[in-house]
Parts: sequence; C-alpha cells; structure tokens
Amino acid sequence: MKKSLVLAMAMALGVTASAYAANPFSDVPAGHWAYDSVNKLAAAGIVDGYGNGTFGGDRLMTRYEMAQIVAKAMAKGANVDRLAAEFADELDSLGVRVAALEKKSDNVKITGQIRYDYTDYSGDIDGYRSKLRSRISITGQINDDWKYVGMLQNDEDLADDKAGEGTEFQRAYLVGRIGGMGVSAGRQNLNLADGNIYDTRYDGVNLTFGKAVKFEAFYGKPTNAYSGWGFDKIYGARVNGKVGALNAEVGYTKFEQDSTGLITGGDDNNIWNVGATYNFGDKASLGAMYLKSDVDDFDGDDDGFVITGTLGGAKANKPGSMGFVAKYYQQAGTTAIQHTMNGYYRDHAGDGFKGYMLGGYYTVAKNMVAGIEWYDLKNTAHDDAKMKTLWSQLIVTF
Repeated sequence: MKKSLVLAMAMALGVTASAYAANPFSDVPAGHWAYDSVNKLAAAGIVDGYGNGTFGGDRLMTRYEMAQIVAKAMAKGANVDRLAAEFADELDSLGVRVAALEKKSDNVKITGQIRYDYTDYSGDIDGYRSKLRSRISITGQINDDWKYVGMLQNDEDLADDKAGEGTEFQRAYLVGRIGGMGVSAGRQNLNLADGNIYDTRYDGVNLTFGKAVKFEAFYGKPTNAYSGWGFDKIYGARVNGKVGALNAEVGYTKFEQDSTGLITGGDDNNIWNVGATYNFGDKASLGAMYLKSDVDDFDGDDDGFVITGTLGGAKANKPGSMGFVAKYYQQAGTTAIQHTMNGYYRDHAGDGFKGYMLGGYYTVAKNMVAGIEWYDLKNTAHDDAKMKTLWSQLIVTF
C-alpha cells in the first residue's frame, strides 16, 4: 500500500495538531505537495517515519504498518470505523480493542439449537422416525424499541432419505413497541391455548396491552396446518392474568374457511378456550383447559379438555436439574387444528382423541437436555383405534 494513499485516507480522519513540527522528515521538503499533511500527522503522533529521519512516501508498506497508523488515530479519538473494520485482524494482533466495532457487533445476536429425536409408534399403527433438526436464530437490534428476529431450520429424516428433509427460512418478523402497545409482525410462531389448539407458524400481526392483566389480539394466515382444513385466515383475542399463585386465560379464535376446506363442510371454525393453572411455588403446578368449537368433528363431538400436572423442571443452564409432566387429553378434532404434542393420534385432520401422556426431562450437561415422552391415545373417530407413541429427544443449545 502506497503511503500517498495512506495520506489521502488519513486526511479523512479529521486529525488536527496544535503545533507543527519543523520539517520533520528530510525527504518531505517544504515545497512538497504533502508537506502540510505530513506535518499535521507527525505533530499528532500518528506517523513516525523511519529511524534514518525519512518518511518514505514512495515506499510500499505492510498491513501491520497501516494498522499501527489506524491504532494511533483511534487513540486520538478519530472516527476510523471503516479502516478499523478493514484491519481488524491486524489490530487484534497488536492488542488494540476496536470498541466501535464491538459495540456494533452487539446489535446482532446469533443462537442455535440442535435436536435429535427418535419416535416409535405402536398399537394400531406401526413404525418409527429418526430425525435431526437444526435451527439458527438471528436477532438484530434496530433501535431501542425495535428488533428483527429470523430463524433458519434444517430437517434431516434419518429413517427415510426421501421424506421430511430440507432447509427453510421459517421465521422472519419485527418485534417492538408503539407507545404502550407491544407489536410483532411477520412470519412468527403462534401458540394458542397452551398449544392445544394451535402451535406453529403463521403470517400475521400480534398486538399486546397491559402487564398484570394482558390483552392480546392477532390476525393473519396459517402456514402449517394439516391439509384438508382449508383455512386461509386466523384471528382472535385472549386475556390472561395472575392472581396470587393462580394464572388464568380466556381466549377466542376464528379460523376462516376458503373454498378448498373439506373437514368442516365449508364452515368457519370458532373456538373458545378457558383455562387456569395453580402454581405450588416453583416446584409443581396443576392446570386445566376447556375448549369448545362450533363445528362437530367426525365423531360428532365439538368440545374437550386437557389436564396438566408438572413437577420440577429441567433447566438448560443447570446440569442435573430434572422435571416431569403428566397430561390427560380428551379433545374433539375441531378443537385441535395443529397440536403441539408429539404423540400421534390421527389418520387425517378432524380426528378426535383421548388418552394420557407421561414425560421426563433431565439436563445431562450445560445446554444439553434429554427428554422422553410416552403417549397412550385413542382415536375417537375410528372406533377408539389405539395409538401409542414413545418419543425421545436430545436438545443442544448454543
């Protein structure tokens, strides 16, 4: 790199000096075109020249020499972000912390999750699944009130090379506040009634108000419901709050039918839910959820309930911690559009089910949690067909 180019860049630093050195370099005479610039940089202590008293303006210099100039300019408070980015590795080797760049890097946070799960099906169904799922999440701070969240997911089916594989950009949305209202907009996850109604992606907008008692409204389009439903819009509202150790929620969701819907006979599906959970300190909880649809499923049912009990909890940052959960389900098919659970219960969308689940989770090492869940369910739409699932997983986060 020519020093003449360095001078041009150095001038852009806005360096000033209170006093000029008198002709500091023998090869830069008073009449030279760069005389004033070189004197300013020398007086500011940014360039030193060589031991023989020359500046060496026509000499090529190394990246480390340039990094030294940038480091000295930084020490003088000059704005050199672009130069510091270019010579970040050299500055690091010189022991110079690029504070401006470090501050900028804090705006973006990258996290990841790898989950391997193995599933064995039995009863009136038979088979297994072996799947590896990888997620990379990106959070970018836009300003004090807004941030961007994106998630890339890769799925590998280790049991069948032709099924269930691929990489998708699954989430991309903005989160922020407008006055006292929380806002999230874009492709994001929507969890309704603890996942008993819906727990997957949708393209939409969420608005939230309040703290102790929180009101939430949402509107958008489902993106990952079972085929056959034919829903093209989803919207609703819910209110949840806490009184002492009791958490309670009331919600309403409307799924609007498009022309392809087969399950509900072309009708929209309106679902109400009400639930409460009592927490026994931070060690255990007991909850109940009731759900009611205005559309019958294939077995003529339109409502259902879920009972949930928990004990302890496996925390990713606490090796040796563990937790247990037990659930009993009895749901009409029209109350479970995209269920959160890992147990298999349906031949196709619209099937109702009943039965129980037992699960246990253990943190084997920091950020490594193992879990196992057992489901014993019956499909109420097909003569109580028995469907049993043993689901196990290992989740690694970083």
